[in-house]
Amino acid sequence: MKKVLTLKPFPIAMKKILNHLILNKNEYCMEVTPKTLADVKGGTLISYEGKVQLLEIAQVPDEHVNEFKSIEKFKIFNTNNLWVNLSAIKRLVEADALKMEIIPNPKEVDGVKVLQLETAAGAAIKFFDRAIGANVPRSRFLPVKATSDLLLVQSDLYTLTDEGYVIRNPSRSNPSNPSIELGPEFKKVANFLGRFKSIPSIIDLDSLKVTGDVWFGSGVTLKGKVTIAAKSGVKLEIPDGAVIANKDINGPEDI
Repeated sequence: MKKVLTLKPFPIAMKKILNHLILNKNEYCMEVTPKTLADVKGGTLISYEGKVQLLEIAQVPDEHVNEFKSIEKFKIFNTNNLWVNLSAIKRLVEADALKMEIIPNPKEVDGVKVLQLETAAGAAIKFFDRAIGANVPRSRFLPVKATSDLLLVQSDLYTLTDEGYVIRNPSRSNPSNPSIELGPEFKKVANFLGRFKSIPSIIDLDSLKVTGDVWFGSGVTLKGKVTIAAKSGVKLEIPDGAVIANKDINGPEDI
């Protein structure tokens, strides 16, 4: 018997984008979404030399950085969700036409100043025919750039659908995500994962700040505004099943 691969349907937004690209023969599409104060460093689309191009903050002269960060002047930013026609990529690569600009990005790694040389995938937009940007809902932008973001995505605040994409849990009434700040003990993914027996429930969490040598048991629930700060040289363990609501925790006696 011949095996048949059954594909589950795309989310509606993806179907609309794909249909538009096929009908209009757009070789490249960048999903953008409205900029908020949390996204002021995100790259934006501009029209330059008759083409749609990506402008990154690292390309902006110092005297114009505040202007670039304005959510009034630059209202959208790049989500890094990109749709690219593979035949167009083949054509450009074979013609050696993808001349990507190298962006110098000064950084500090473990106290050492370094110059990171980057190329942005979004910058390739200028090489493709009929390239466009698509303004999509904020729900299609869910970046994981730090372990604080990873905590959000792994928690019960989000759920994975049968179609394979991540959506917000409708049980949360607050339209904004909780503010989460984790200390350096949680910076590396391996350390972050090792400090949680299971990811806490944060459906009703407004903000969380964790500093020091803190370890979480399983089945922990966090609500409201929570601050957990272990004293220097002291290991602070949050017990299994603990429910912490609107508290400042500095030791076991505060739980």
